[in-house]
Amino acid sequence: MSYTVLRPPRSRFEALRGLRLHALQWDGDDAQPLRVLVHGWMDVAASFQFLVDALPTGAPLLALDWRGFGHSEAGGHDAYFFADYLGDLDAWLDLVSPGRPVDLIAHSMGGNVAMLYAGVRPHRVRRLVNLEGFGMPDSDPAAAPERLRHWMDELRVPAQLKPYPSLAAVAQRLMKTNPRLSPERADWLASRWSEPDGEGSYRLLADPIHKRAHAVLYRKAEALACWRRIEAPVLFVEGEDDSLAAYWGTRYPRADLLERLAVVPQLRHERLQGAGHMLHHDQPEVLARLVEGFLT
Repeated sequence: MSYTVLRPPRSRFEALRGLRLHALQWDGDDAQPLRVLVHGWMDVAASFQFLVDALPTGAPLLALDWRGFGHSEAGGHDAYFFADYLGDLDAWLDLVSPGRPVDLIAHSMGGNVAMLYAGVRPHRVRRLVNLEGFGMPDSDPAAAPERLRHWMDELRVPAQLKPYPSLAAVAQRLMKTNPRLSPERADWLASRWSEPDGEGSYRLLADPIHKRAHAVLYRKAEALACWRRIEAPVLFVEGEDDSLAAYWGTRYPRADLLERLAVVPQLRHERLQGAGHMLHHDQPEVLARLVEGFLT
């Protein structure tokens, strides 16, 4: 049995910054601030459905498919740059909420983008919920030559993503990545995370170029310069599982994360029990209560 959606969205396509971008929209009381949800790397807007179903039905919501993910058009270049995500978010907000700040709910990579955006355009964000958007380990500038060489080497080989023989195989892959994910939610997500490839298999709704190593180093000092300028109250939520250590090990110690969060002027830090990195899949009802309390 697959998951039953309680609050169906409608698709919305817009031509923004030269691309056809997609979002899911849930209508609500327009007197309330619009809530904009932005997903993480190798994910899609539909990933927020469980959380949306658990939230009260008052405020309107808009979940974006980042360029090259879900049903948004691919960038058409050899790499995806964080600056492009910022530009896309800015274009969406100019369109859907031009004269009023929004509430941002952002996961993982989306959390990184949202934190930068809230520092660069502080007047556009009323409140910000960052779900495990840690940022990345600081980069040594001396690593630039090797990173650029690696990136150029990857350009010689066409980027590809593994096909899956069935939707059940996609669901199994999702549960392998997140053992906390229930079979019902995995089955539902599989049909939103992939599509038939016309040859009897299923392909992920993601541009394979996302899998390439990035040519540009992550610079902690630049990110924190943005974080310091955030004016909105920020709720930072992480799961019980230490995904920071699981992803980065000793390259990004927890002490570094706490030092980074300390520069945010108005921060509330919570840890969600019974959840890992995909906490909006693992504990959507508990997370919804936490988010709703913070936003209202």
